[in-house]
Amino acid sequence: MDGAASPGGWSGVAEWKVTRGDALHPADPRIPRSSKIARVSHDIAPSRVIRSSRVLIDGEFRPAAVVVEGGRIAAIEAVDARLDIADDITLGDEQVLIPGIVDSHVHVNEPGRTEWEGFTTATRAAARGGVTTIVDMPLNSIPPTTTVEALDLKRAAAAPQSVVDVGFWGGAIPSSLGALEPLHDAGVFGFKCFLSPSGVDEFPHLSTEQLHAAMAEIAAFDGLLIVHAEDPATLDASPAPEGTSYGAFVRSRPEASEQSAIGHVIDAVRATGGRAHILHLSSAAALEQIKAAKAEGLRITVETCPHYLSFDEESIPDGATQYKCCPPIRDAHNQELLWEALVDGTIDIVASDHSPSTAALKFAGDGDFDLAWGGISGLELSFRAVWTGAARRGIALPQVLQWMSTGTADLVGLSSKGRIAVGADADLVAFDPDATFTVDATALAHKNPVSAFDGSELRGRVAATWVAGRLVDEDAQPARLLRRG
Repeated sequence: MDGAASPGGWSGVAEWKVTRGDALHPADPRIPRSSKIARVSHDIAPSRVIRSSRVLIDGEFRPAAVVVEGGRIAAIEAVDARLDIADDITLGDEQVLIPGIVDSHVHVNEPGRTEWEGFTTATRAAARGGVTTIVDMPLNSIPPTTTVEALDLKRAAAAPQSVVDVGFWGGAIPSSLGALEPLHDAGVFGFKCFLSPSGVDEFPHLSTEQLHAAMAEIAAFDGLLIVHAEDPATLDASPAPEGTSYGAFVRSRPEASEQSAIGHVIDAVRATGGRAHILHLSSAAALEQIKAAKAEGLRITVETCPHYLSFDEESIPDGATQYKCCPPIRDAHNQELLWEALVDGTIDIVASDHSPSTAALKFAGDGDFDLAWGGISGLELSFRAVWTGAARRGIALPQVLQWMSTGTADLVGLSSKGRIAVGADADLVAFDPDATFTVDATALAHKNPVSAFDGSELRGRVAATWVAGRLVDEDAQPARLLRRG
């Protein structure tokens, strides 16, 4: 139940306040006078219609009836349209109908480290949070997704368990350079690399020279390189973390490390004409060089994450290693600059970087930031965390969905996702934007009950999630595995 104490739980029809066969009266002032908003030109035999006084279409909320057939949106009609459809759902007045969130940055860790996270728990957490598509990172699974054979293992693990759609990133590590195109041809959405140590031995980082080599190789087949951008030389020259001090941990990973690494990425894009995406930007100090690169016409996109937009250094207690992530959560002024960069378009998208581990690893060393594993578990909460911060700043819900649904879908080339439009996938969410709740980490669906958001007051209730037109509930059937193109 998504209530005062729990942000998760599966809702039944009565709980998400819909009625069946009960469209709005034709005289309702919320109904547009046009007979339809958009419709396919041929006859259709729809299997479901979802009606709402507020449906997000072309960036605006309007009354509509969304007709679903064969997993896609077959038509968008006037909200009071008379349709001969048995499965006719009308959302409650407090709910809006929005496209599902597309989370392009998720670590599932299966196979190999399934005790950290697996496809069953990750995808059910996703659906609870209104996420209908995830793209899985090539680490921390064993083996990492750096070969076609490893990709096949990932797909075999995901196929029977995943209740939301799942795509996969490939990995660019020193040993895979020169052999990336077969993974591209096998359907990965791009290639992740680290410019500093990843934390796991099976996924080593690239040197600056290797970064340029990877960028040139990927540019030759017009692929996408996504980059963990911290410079190891800067990190090595920084003071080591000092036990439980969060401030010391932040100083051990200074903003200059991001600036330097992003500079290397910009140089590689300029030299090759390739396309690169900067992952999990935490430092506002890098924004000016990103703006300049974009103004130059270089093909660079940037993401930040909900934890950078929700928490600040001043509020994190010493020893609270549930907040440890790399790059780190920085100060409150930096956070506001990240919000401003989202609004002005310097930062393109927001993705969760859901990166869980066991509680034993997360709290290793009894609060010692040098010993605890880094990573924030936020998949189920990411959308609502960002919406909470956005609403507080007067930013409208359609803008949040541009960052977390349309924009993320466009990043990976999933043009049929992230929008409510005729022909698009029927990945839909009934959402109450004004409901509030207190996060209880023990009630979240991901595998290990650890979250930096534990105890946070968040805004928004996911009442129902449909993937390809099917309601995701306790009995949900496996969804689809996605390939690039």
